Amino acid sequence: MTAKKRFVNVASRRHISPFVMKFLILLLILLCFVVFFGLFSQFRLQSASSPTDFGFDEFRLESDRVKIAFLFLVRDNLPLDFLWHNFFKVCLDIAFFLLVFTVNVSIQTILHDADPEKFTIYIHSKPGFVFDASSTRSVFFYNRQLENSVEVGWGKPTMIKAEKLLFKAALDDPHNHIFVLLSDSCVPLYSFSYIYTYLVSSPRSFVDSFIDAEEERYNPEMSPDIPEDKWRKGSQWITLVRRHAEVVAYDVVVFPIFNKHCKRRPLLDMSKGNDSLKEQQQHNCIPDEHYVPTLLAMRGFEDELVRRTLTYSLWNQSTETMNTQAWHPVTFGYANASKKNIQDIKDIDHVYFKPENRTEWCSHGPKSSSRPCYLFARKFTRGAAMRLLTNGVVGPYDPNTLFLDPK
Repeated sequence: MTAKKRFVNVASRRHISPFVMKFLILLLILLCFVVFFGLFSQFRLQSASSPTDFGFDEFRLESDRVKIAFLFLVRDNLPLDFLWHNFFKVCLDIAFFLLVFTVNVSIQTILHDADPEKFTIYIHSKPGFVFDASSTRSVFFYNRQLENSVEVGWGKPTMIKAEKLLFKAALDDPHNHIFVLLSDSCVPLYSFSYIYTYLVSSPRSFVDSFIDAEEERYNPEMSPDIPEDKWRKGSQWITLVRRHAEVVAYDVVVFPIFNKHCKRRPLLDMSKGNDSLKEQQQHNCIPDEHYVPTLLAMRGFEDELVRRTLTYSLWNQSTETMNTQAWHPVTFGYANASKKNIQDIKDIDHVYFKPENRTEWCSHGPKSSSRPCYLFARKFTRGAAMRLLTNGVVGPYDPNTLFLDPK
C-alpha cells in the first residue's frame, strides 16, 4: 500500500473538525515553508531567466505533464534504497505542502491529487529477482523490476541489452520525457526538485562522448557498418530525452555489430604465459562505454547533446597497469563522503576532455551563469549514503525512512 493510501485511511478513520484540520495543515506549512520556499523560488527564477541549450527561450516542457524515468541497472538488490526513498519521499512532501498552500480545496481532494507524478522507476536486476517487502525497505521500488531481464556480464554486450530493455519499458509511459540511467551504487547530490528543474529546463540529452584515438578500441571489422570517424567513447551513465531514448531502445542495426565484434579484453594473467599476452593484443572494446555515443553520432544527433555525463566518478589513476582496480572507479566510504568532499564535487563547473582538447562548461548557454556539472555520483557504500542522508544532501532528513513500514 502506498504512503498516500495509508495517509487517506488514517484520515478517514478519525473525525477531525475542519477548523482543527486547517490549523494542523497551517502549522505544518509554517514549519516547512522556510526550507521549501527559498529553494522553490530559486528554481523558478533560474528556469525563467536562463536560456536553453539550443539558444532559444520558447522551449519549455509543461512540467506538470513531464515525468523523469529513473532506470536502475543493478546486480540484484538496491543497497542504497533508504537514501533514494528519502529522495522520492521529499518530492511527494513538497507537492503536498505546495498544493495545500496554493489551493483551497477539501482534504480529500488534496490527498487524491498530492501525488505529483513527476517520476517513474524501473529496475533491471538478475532474472527472477523481485523487489518486495523482503528485498527492499522502500515502497517506491515494490514490483518495479523488469520481467524480461537478462544475465549481465561486465564489459559484455549483455550490458547494452539490459540498458535497451530499461529504455523500452520506460518508453511505454507517454509521460516519460527524460530517462536517467543509474547503477546500484549511484547517489543523488541534490534534492528531487533541484534535479527535476535542472533536467526539464534542457532539451538536450547528457551523453559523455569524445574521440579517443589512444586506446585503439575500434575494430576495423566493424567497417563499413560502423565508420571509424563515428567511433566515440564515453561514460555508461547517460541521461536521454525521449527522441534519443527511442533511438537507443529500438536500434536493430548497430547493436548486432557490437554484439559480434565488440569484445572485452581479459585482464593479464601471467600464469597463462604467452596465451595471455596474445589476448592483450585483441581489440579492447568495452561495449557500454562506446555503444550509445557511437550510435547517436552515427544518427547525426551530436549537435543535440551536452557531451558530458551527469554522474560523477573518481577513476583510479593507475589505468596503465593491468591490475583489477584500474578497471573501476574509486569507492566512496563514510570517511570520504564528508560535506566538504561532496561540496567539492558540486562546485565542479567544467569538464576537460584531454583527447579532444575540449572543455565542456556546465551552463545553459554561452551567456548564462554556470551551474553544477554533476547531479549524481558513484560508487558509494551504505555508510557513505547514510552520511549523505543525515547531512540532508537530498533534502530534509527523516529518520523514519530507515525504519519503513512495508505494509
